[in-house]
Order: sequence, then structure tokens, then C-alpha cells
Amino acid sequence: MRTLRRYIATEIFVATGLVMVALVMLFAFFDMLEQVKDLGRGAYSLKLMAIYVLLSAPGHVYELIPIAVLIGALFALAQLVAGSEYTVMRTAGVSTANFVVTLVGIGLVLAVLTFVFGEFVGPPAEQFAQRLRSKAITGVIAQEFRSGLWIKDDRSFINVVEVLPDTSLRGLRIYDFDEQYRLRSISFAQRGTYESDRRWLLQNVERTNFADMQTSVEKLAQASWQSVLDPDLISLLLVKPEKMSASNLYSYTQHLRENRQRALRYEIALWNKLTYPLAVVVMVVLALPFAYIQSRQAGVGAKIFAGIMLGLAFHFLNRLFSHLGLINDWPAFASAIVPTAIFFSAAVGMMWWQERR
Repeated sequence: MRTLRRYIATEIFVATGLVMVALVMLFAFFDMLEQVKDLGRGAYSLKLMAIYVLLSAPGHVYELIPIAVLIGALFALAQLVAGSEYTVMRTAGVSTANFVVTLVGIGLVLAVLTFVFGEFVGPPAEQFAQRLRSKAITGVIAQEFRSGLWIKDDRSFINVVEVLPDTSLRGLRIYDFDEQYRLRSISFAQRGTYESDRRWLLQNVERTNFADMQTSVEKLAQASWQSVLDPDLISLLLVKPEKMSASNLYSYTQHLRENRQRALRYEIALWNKLTYPLAVVVMVVLALPFAYIQSRQAGVGAKIFAGIMLGLAFHFLNRLFSHLGLINDWPAFASAIVPTAIFFSAAVGMMWWQERR
């Protein structure tokens, strides 16, 4: 049985690897098409675009692993059926339970790989890619911390506590320096609303000015602020919760709770990170029922097409429940686990149906 397990694992790993390479290359091509429009903006060159696309690849690997695993496993098992190897294995006494145990073991290996990419490889590469692109296009450098988004704009440092859904800013601090980088003023605004031409309307402003070894404080109900920032640039600088690591999501979620801020989006993203590797195991097991379908009923191509459709269905269902959970205030764990539970139930139901036949 050990030899059979090693043989099946090798077939699935090789098929999954080939599918993954093809999918990542396809998405990298789409990324290049998307980035072409920004060539020539600022210092964004063809070399930087290639580096950006390369750094985005680990994130695509993480997102596509369940789909690649399902297609690869389906292809490998379909090949076993087409060559009558699967029939020989069953005749030799290999039961469905043995196959399930073997596939679960293979799935666990791939799940660990998924966790590594999602926690240690994808997020740092994505953050570096975003900073590289934004710095090349606009010259703006930004970094997210527990205290919010920090942005360097020429001789100003800007801290934004929270970017609201309508792209307005809450808790805005602006540190202005002169040419010798001596602090000139510190401005705090409770809220900033974008108007036009990169002008912001600041509300409830308190500004502390430093000049001639003296300080003065002025309070304004409203003030106009000219900055390189605009809503499009802010959305570019912010790292989406889905691109963050589980440890950073947990830390940021705790920070939001401590400050009594809405954290549901980050909680859903955190549970998605924790349950996503489990989806890989489910996808491997889901491929098993297709091995029961005889070659005359459906060829290898039909099974692969079915795998592609199932993989896409899981991908879109996962996103759908994340958005529905956020809109309807569902528990974060339920929003994350439901798509995986649906596919697991489908796998169990298909195996039960095939066993009855």
C-alpha cells in the first residue's frame, strides 16, 4: 500500500504543479496587460513592471492552489481510470477508505504549502510590490502600522488612522518640515473629505505652528489641504485584508477591537486565512468520486472541464460569502467556512451515491 500511496501522490503532485505553472503564467500575463497603461508614469519602467508582476506571483499561487489541486487531482485520477490502473487497485483490495486516507495525506502536504505561501511568502511580496509601484509612479512612500497608514509626501509625513468606505479619512495628522527638515507644524483633523484636483476639506482642525523658538495653536472648523493623495492612490497604498498574513490580521483585529472600531472585514479575512488550507484537503477528496465515472461515461477532457468549473465555483462562492457576511453581519467563522463545508458535503454525498451504485 505504501508503494501505491507514493505512486498516487507523485501523479497528483506532478499534475498539480503543471496546472499551477500554467495558471500563474496566465495570471502574470493578465497582470502585465493591466500594468501596461501605467508605463511611463513617473519612474515606472518596463523593468519595474516585470519586478512587480514577479512579486505578485506568490499571491496568485496562494489564491489558485485549491483550483490547481482540484484540476491536478482530477487529471491524475482520470488517467488512472483511463489506464485501468484504478480498476486494478480496487480489484487488489484497495477500498474507498484507503483512497480517502491517501488523498487526505496528500491534501495535508499541500495544505501546509498553502499556509506557508499565505503566511510567509505572499503577503511580504505583495506589500513590497505595492510600495515599489506606488513609489515609482507617484514618488509617495507608504507603510501600514497599528497606528494606521503612514505616508511620506515630499517634506510632509501623513498619518491616517482609518480610511472610511466613502474614501474619506478619519483621524488625520500632518507633520510639515522645512527644507532643512525642521518641524514647522503639526496639524490634526478629525475628518478629511476629498473634493477635487487633489484638494481635501479638513474638518475640526487643530494646528500647532513652530517658528522662532515659539509655538502657537490655532483651531479651525474647516481648512483646505492640497496633497498628492487622492482616493485612487489611497486604495493603491492600502494593503487589502485578503493580502495580509494571518498574524498581521489578528494583531490588527485586536487593535480595532481595543479602539471599538468595526473589525468584521478583518475577522472574515482572518478566518478565511485559517480555513483556506482546509479547502485544499477538501478539493483533493472531491476529486475521488470522479474516479468512479467510467471512461465511456466521461473522458479525461470532460473531467478536467468539470474540475475547472468546480474550482471557479469555489473561488466565486468563497468571495460571495465573504461579501454577504460583511453586508449582513454574519459571524466571521461562518462566512469563511460555509463554502468549504458545501464542497465537503458534495464530496461525501457523491462518494455515498457511487458506493450505493
